[in-house]
Formats: sequence, structure tokens, C-alpha cells
Amino acid sequence: MSRLAASRLTSPAATPMRVARVLIACLMGVSLLSACAERPEPVTSATPTDTEDAPGAVAPLTGESASLEILGRPSLAAKIGNDVEARPQRGLERADLVFEELVEGGLTRYVAVWQSQIPEELGPLRSIRPMDPDIISPFGGIVAYSGGQQIFVDQMENTPVKNFIHGQPNADPFMYRSKDKPAPHNVILRAEKLIDDQKGLAAPPTQFEHAETAEGASALQGGTPVATILATFSASRQQSWAWDTTQGVFLRSQQGKPDLDTDGKTRSATNVIVLRVNIDNQYPGVPKTVLIGSGTGHVSTGGQVIPVTWSKTEATAPITLTTEAGEPILLAPGNAWVELVPLISGAEVRFE
Repeated sequence: MSRLAASRLTSPAATPMRVARVLIACLMGVSLLSACAERPEPVTSATPTDTEDAPGAVAPLTGESASLEILGRPSLAAKIGNDVEARPQRGLERADLVFEELVEGGLTRYVAVWQSQIPEELGPLRSIRPMDPDIISPFGGIVAYSGGQQIFVDQMENTPVKNFIHGQPNADPFMYRSKDKPAPHNVILRAEKLIDDQKGLAAPPTQFEHAETAEGASALQGGTPVATILATFSASRQQSWAWDTTQGVFLRSQQGKPDLDTDGKTRSATNVIVLRVNIDNQYPGVPKTVLIGSGTGHVSTGGQVIPVTWSKTEATAPITLTTEAGEPILLAPGNAWVELVPLISGAEVRFE
């Protein structure tokens, strides 16, 4: 009760009616304060944060559950070396998609694409080749590489992909030469830093179609069992994949030896896509994988393999996979390796 109210109650001039009014007012004030103190907070519906899975949302390149952060960030493609001196490569085990292609001398290199997982660093970066614009254009986003012949660099820059080239001013904050490997196998990209710097770029569109679960993958619906996939690019590049029932993935080997990452673990893939492709020799000494067109191949997942037809209508269009009956191929949710095996003498594919 306030001092003013108390003085009025104790004053000789205070009448019974005035005392009653003051008491009622004081009691009402206490009641209102009590009610306000006990009033519950309003209930609001929970919404996912950037790092939580968004209900029903899947990553565009893997078909796996995705957070708002994944759904909103661009893809990062990079040209990665596969010379013996380049191994083990950094960050390759976290790529959503890896394309293996034939280059000079019967060797192979990778175009790897990250989006659902971004490693802190990746590499070693190598130079661009004439088929890379056709591989990378459908993703948009970013591409990083060490350089290349000017004609191939011009072709890559003439795409809807933002180029970061070692030695160029825009790439300097994000690339450096490591001391653990000799040049030219030591150009490393600070991938997380680059993605953080390029958040305004759009996320990639869906490339391959995915089933909702692994059990719904096309190979498990109409495929035949496969234990080993052999993909020979040349005498010096013989790749193989072995189905591992325990882990539920295909494990990769090169030249008969496990293909290891920087932690000593064998590289693996949920889906292995083997496409037979023609080679264009319009650039002397530099084979170009022909991707605008169509051909045949196989998709393997869950220890099963199914024959497919592939097609690509233009540089910015994704590769489409269908069954022999023309139905869309559904991959299992997860990463995929795409072996672009050339239709040349000495190159072959076998399933055992």
C-alpha cells in the first residue's frame, strides 16, 4: 500500500466509504500484478535453423536430407589431379560427385563437385581440359583450377560458372602452394573460405534423380548382382570398385591397390556410374571426352548393376540416365562417382 493511501486511512477525516474505496483499489492492483506474473508465454511453432534438416528437403546433388544452409549455398567444382604424386588428394572423400576423365598419356584426372559437404581445404588443383565446361556448366556456382591452355581457359570462362584460377587476383586469398608435395601437385584451395565469400551465388539444380530410400534405387529394382566393377581407361589407369556388404558401399582401387584418402581410408561410393564415351582429337595431344550426345552405360548401387542409356542435349543441360525401356534411373541417396570410360582401343568395362 502506498504512503498516500496509508495516510488517507489513518487521517481523522477519512470516512468509512473512502476507506472502503481505497482498500478495493489496492486489492485490485495486487490481483492484476499477480495475474500478469503467472501469465504463460505464448506457444510458437518450431522452425529449423540453418544447420538443422529442413523437413522433406533433400540436397540437390545427393538426394540426402538437407539443412537450409545446404539448400542455399552454391556448388564448388574443382579440377583435381590423379597423378601418383597428387595422392592422397585432400577433400575428395567429401565430394558429392566425382567425374573421372581421360587426359594426355593415358592418365586420368577428376572433376569433383562439392555442395552438401564443404571441406576446409581441397586439392591438388590441376589445369582445365576441353571437356570440363560441358561437365561443370550444369551446376553453375564456382569452379577452381590451376590454369591451362588459354583456349581451354577461355572456354571455361565462357560458361555460367564463376572461375577462380590460381595466380589470378580474385583467387589469391583462397589458394596457396603446400609444402607436402612438389609442384605442380601442390596447389591447395581454401574451400570453406571461398564458399563463405560467395554465398550470393545460387544453389545448383538437381542433376541425377534419386529415390527416397536406397531400397528404391533402380538397380535394386531391376538389376543383377555385381561384386566387382572394372573400368580400364588405359594400361596405366585400371580402376576397380568392389562391393562391400558390411559398409553398403563400393570401395575403390587403382592399379590393384586401395585408393586411400588422407586418413588412410579406402575411398567409397554409394553409386558408381560407368558411361562409355567417344573421344574427339581436335586438339593435338589433348583428348576431349564427347558429352553432347548419347550413349550407353551402367549404374551400380546396393551390390546390383543395371544397364542404362545416357544423353546430354547441351553444355548447360545435366546428363540424363534412363533404363533400356526409357524409364528414369533413380540413384540411391548418397554420393556418386562417374567413370567416363572412352570407346578406344585398350579401354574396357567389366562387371563380375
